[in-house]
Amino acid sequence: MAELIFKDVVKKYGKTEAIHGVNLDIKDKEFLVLVGPSGCGKSTLLRMVAGLEKISDGTISIDGKIVNDIAPKDRGLAMVFQNYALYPHMNVLENMSFGLKLSKTPKPEIKQRVEEVANILGLEDLLQRRPHELSGGQRQRVAMGRAMVRKPSIFLFDEPLSNLDAKLRIQMRAEIKMLHQRVDSTIIYVTHDQIEAMTLADRIVVLKDGYIEQIGTPLELFNKPANTFVAGFIGTPPMNLVECQVTKQNNDTFIQFEGGFKLPVPDKEGTEITDGQKVVLGIRAEEIIPIDENSSIPDKWVFQGKIMVVEPLGNGTHLHMNIEGVKIMSKSEGRHIFKPNEMIKLGINLNEMYLFDAETTNVVY
Repeated sequence: MAELIFKDVVKKYGKTEAIHGVNLDIKDKEFLVLVGPSGCGKSTLLRMVAGLEKISDGTISIDGKIVNDIAPKDRGLAMVFQNYALYPHMNVLENMSFGLKLSKTPKPEIKQRVEEVANILGLEDLLQRRPHELSGGQRQRVAMGRAMVRKPSIFLFDEPLSNLDAKLRIQMRAEIKMLHQRVDSTIIYVTHDQIEAMTLADRIVVLKDGYIEQIGTPLELFNKPANTFVAGFIGTPPMNLVECQVTKQNNDTFIQFEGGFKLPVPDKEGTEITDGQKVVLGIRAEEIIPIDENSSIPDKWVFQGKIMVVEPLGNGTHLHMNIEGVKIMSKSEGRHIFKPNEMIKLGINLNEMYLFDAETTNVVY
């Protein structure tokens, strides 16, 4: 068992409060990702779990035992750092076995554990090499292997892929996912990259300025963002967010943008938006698509737009559009050719729009 509970956890640096009363329950064998921009407090939370940062207030418990005052080495954790933190004068075998030697593990058991983990991570042929003879991906695997041989109840990953190139990052993401399936341990993973968060996590915790903005599965955060911050942070490209105002005419509801452009708001049960309310429209680029004459999208959801910037992606295209003064991003699937300043028809799937209150930033529709 490796359930981890934060209860009213606070971290202060002098008079500055960096973490504000965080409450979080991480389940046994869960892969939980802490995500947010730089300075949001995600690494601080991880370091408090590891015992590398002192908790100013509140408690952290592992399997019901408060660990606030327990030394890092006695918490049953293993941490993988962003910079690998390998000993340069030791080879791979020595790096992986170092922690076991310190804990006086018998030599036969050390040999067995290192060989077992080396096989899992594909390091069998690299055991006699030193860190400077390895690629970035190989060094990261060694750092993971050093953690794995200890058989910890909880793995802590602090932005482990941020030093790798894009191709290697994709490969290492898959290896970390497979690692979780093999070792059956709890993993807490810190990243600022929302693609890593979406692809790896069982659940994601979105942080901003030391507060938790939302907790949920990747699809919950994508489909039901609680506020504009989560909506703009989760998803690639980010959700379009445009300020506007609710206006009611007869029995119909619209949102009106600066300049006069209006969009109809489909009826939806359980929503409360009022005439004159200032809101932020949220809609994803994939819900705004170029259409032709054979489209089945209702005419009242079709608008003329001018292409400002074209971003070809091979299997699709991102289009920065201007619709009657409203700047918005569209996504086209396939290999169509578009040109800047071209006028095209866009179908907007208004059933997938979100409205956020402009003052509170919370979702209201």
